[in-house]
Amino acid sequence: MQAIIKPLRIGDLTARIPIIQGGMGVGISLSSLAGAVSAEGGVGVISTAQIGFNEEGWLKKPVETNLKAIGKQIRLAKEKAKGGIVGVNIMVATKYYEKYVKAAVKAGVDLIISGAGLPVSLPEYVKGSLTKIAPVISTEKAARVICRLWDRKSHRAPDLLIIEGPKAGGHLGFTYDEVLKTDDDTYDQEILKIIGVAREFEDKFKQKIPVIVAGGIDNSEKMRHYLELGADGVQIATSFVTTKECDAPDSYKQAYIDAKEEDIVLVKSPVGMPGRAIKNKFIEEVNQGKKFPIQCKSCIEMCNQKDIPYCITDALVNAAKGNIDNALVFCGANAYKADKITTVHEVIESFLN
Repeated sequence: MQAIIKPLRIGDLTARIPIIQGGMGVGISLSSLAGAVSAEGGVGVISTAQIGFNEEGWLKKPVETNLKAIGKQIRLAKEKAKGGIVGVNIMVATKYYEKYVKAAVKAGVDLIISGAGLPVSLPEYVKGSLTKIAPVISTEKAARVICRLWDRKSHRAPDLLIIEGPKAGGHLGFTYDEVLKTDDDTYDQEILKIIGVAREFEDKFKQKIPVIVAGGIDNSEKMRHYLELGADGVQIATSFVTTKECDAPDSYKQAYIDAKEEDIVLVKSPVGMPGRAIKNKFIEEVNQGKKFPIQCKSCIEMCNQKDIPYCITDALVNAAKGNIDNALVFCGANAYKADKITTVHEVIESFLN
């Protein structure tokens, strides 16, 4: 396997190891986890989703507090990163998306990863900066659409393409039925088509567009499979949750360790996408039709308070604060395989050896 492990080059940036740590919010991947992954030679990623939830004044001024926290967390991650690459994940669906992007650019972030919608205007928001940009897509159609739009509107190509498959954690870019019906072999064909799109635009722009595969990658065999398929690297999230460096509280990590395969379920998120999470009292109450009080935290653009059973921010903040029974505990399809607390170094070594 060592023969196919190559550094990941993103423009003029180089990660020694072709592993990107998936951004997990709220509060699961902040500066501690991202900095540790970067220091090990991968790409560490901070989730900006309600990033200031633990900061003073957040409840009264969530957006302003989040924007300040973006700069703080990027600075802290870079201090730990030993010169490694630090990125952020900013959802397109984020309310005031442009402000979040510009705050990250101002803080000197190396890479912005953006999904939960097509980041059509992202090139304009980073114009004049050194920040690299990567859309998250799940289909050949989406890859082609975003590449064409960026070409036509901004005369540029993505610095990186990230493919999130149906086994990824958190919100998914598929319908409920697609998640259930799409098998690995079928999705491999979609990945090959997306790689083909990247190669087309590489030829046009005379630049390398690395392709990263994410979703359900929990061991070195799966990593090798996607590298042999033609990907340039992988994105891993779930495996990093049960590390000492992960920003999640101990009870969150323990929920992964305690989970059985049948506890990993698909839920209907208030943001209109299916999501994957660990079954608990909160999910059971939602399934029984319980509605929870909502106080808007200005998180998602398309949120319609009168039509949703609970606030996605409240559910995820509860998880980040360790109130697991009353929380939405997002996870990947293989979260039940976690059996102990480990370290970022050990996780990365397990994928390389």
